[in-house]
Amino acid sequence: MDVALQILLNGLASGAVYGLFALGYTLVFSVLGVINFAHGAVFTLGAYLTYLFMGGAVGSNGLLHGLQLPFALPFWLALPMAGLGTALASLAVEFAAFRPLRRRGAERLLYLITSLGAGVILVNILQSLMGAEGYAFPASALGMLPAAIPIGTAQLRSVQLVLLLVSTALMLLLTLWLEGSRAGKAVQAVSEDAGTARLLGIDSDAMIRLCFAISGFLAGVSGGLVGLSLSITGPYFGISYGLKALGVLVLGGLGSVPGAVIGGLIIGLAEALVPGEWSGFRDAIAFGFLFAMLLLRPRGLFGQPLETRA
Repeated sequence: MDVALQILLNGLASGAVYGLFALGYTLVFSVLGVINFAHGAVFTLGAYLTYLFMGGAVGSNGLLHGLQLPFALPFWLALPMAGLGTALASLAVEFAAFRPLRRRGAERLLYLITSLGAGVILVNILQSLMGAEGYAFPASALGMLPAAIPIGTAQLRSVQLVLLLVSTALMLLLTLWLEGSRAGKAVQAVSEDAGTARLLGIDSDAMIRLCFAISGFLAGVSGGLVGLSLSITGPYFGISYGLKALGVLVLGGLGSVPGAVIGGLIIGLAEALVPGEWSGFRDAIAFGFLFAMLLLRPRGLFGQPLETRA
């Protein structure tokens, strides 16, 4: 029971972040029907911004070497500030890589190529500015919180508790916003049929921009949370998480908000079950689920059949 409880806690903490990150993919896919491959780069940017806003200094290899902001925010403020920065970055990606193609009615494959190019450009900009070395968040990032909190016979690290609480809160807020607000219902209408929504007086372009902004915010917060937990291993560390979130997205069902949440928790728990001596193979879990789901149930757990989507 001790081991099972510890595995459950570890899996819930990591799975909640996976689900939060995958929600950003889900929002964009729901309104455009394409996957934004720049999402992983925005995730990386969120980790770097959180680090900088907390007073972290740039290393010696980047163009900004030695830079340190004249202020140091606590983690609770730095994280949403980084999310706002990545929301703007995501809007820039929409403006440069998606909007011109959307206005020309281009094939969806072109969206994938331009978003991939935007992600590569963003990652290379980050590497030029920040260098290729890793960055660790300060040990005092969580203030007076203890290193771990006992839950029964298991230990929940304070970092894991923060990951779980922040991710769960944002997922709940997003769900309430989608179901209970006028803008959320407008987004759902656009996801069903953008043309019909436009005839009903809904500004489809504005809703798409709103989804990109929220998607970027969620990616930035996810990046800051992972950076706090595992440190920033370099400008490409968000790429692997972006690919893993794709596994979450397909497992839960393309365009499904509940599916992204459940898919993230399933993959998080599956990774937690991998023994320590096999930890190098944990990344294969997400892609194993992706492969199996594509073969057995292409629409995922909660996704609609692809032929019924608008």
